[in-house]
Amino acid sequence: MLETMTIRVDRDIKERLEKLAKSTARSRSFLAAEAIRYYLDVQAWQIEEILEGIKEAEAGELVDHEQIVRKWADKLENPMDKTSRS
Repeated sequence: MLETMTIRVDRDIKERLEKLAKSTARSRSFLAAEAIRYYLDVQAWQIEEILEGIKEAEAGELVDHEQIVRKWADKLENPMDKTSRS
């Protein structure tokens, strides 16, 4: 069920939203709802991943700092090497 909500935005954001709505033949309301949905999805995903990382750290499932440094040094030296992307 759709609900109505009023929000305040800067003039620049409103103008950008109006321009995008015109160029995509979508309503401002549709685009704003999509933007909010996307933002919430990303934030929820980040929080889940952070909480999972905390659980792993508390369980002692850590990667040695030197191992990470070596991995990233290898990636920098061999950016196109698919074997270094793990």
